[in-house]
Amino acid sequence: MQVQDIMTGSPACCTPNTKLQSVANLMIENDCGAIPVIDFEETKKLVGILTDRDITCRAVAKGKSPYEFTANDCMTRTVATVTPEMTIEECCRVMEEYHVRRVPVVDDYGSCCGIVSQADIAKSAPVLETAEVVREISMAA
Repeated sequence: MQVQDIMTGSPACCTPNTKLQSVANLMIENDCGAIPVIDFEETKKLVGILTDRDITCRAVAKGKSPYEFTANDCMTRTVATVTPEMTIEECCRVMEEYHVRRVPVVDDYGSCCGIVSQADIAKSAPVLETAEVVREISMAA
C-alpha cells in the first residue's frame, strides 16, 4: 500500500500571510491540527507547516496576539515530507525519524498534494506497525 492510498488529498492550506485566527478556523472547519503553508494557491509549493501546538507555543504562550500574527510568524519552516508513491512503511519511518504526527505529501514539483496523519496510519497499517509509529513519535519529548 502506498501513501496515495491513505492520504487526505487536497488538504486545507494557507499562505505565509494568512492571519493565525484564519488558520485556526481552517483547523476547526477541517477537523485537523495542522495546516500546510504554501507559497501561492496556484503552485501550492510547500514552504512550511503550522500546527495547533505552534500557535499555542509560539504566540499565545508568549503573550503575543494571535489576531495580529500570521502563519509566517509561527510556522515550522523545515518540514519532513513524503511522496504519493512511497510505501506506508516508508512514510512511518519518516514520521518516526522526525517525531511528527502529520506529514505533508508533495509531488515531483514540491507542491502539496496531501497529508498523512497518525490516524491515517492507524486506520490502514497493521497493529504492530501502528504501535511502533505511536511509540517512536511519542518519544520525541
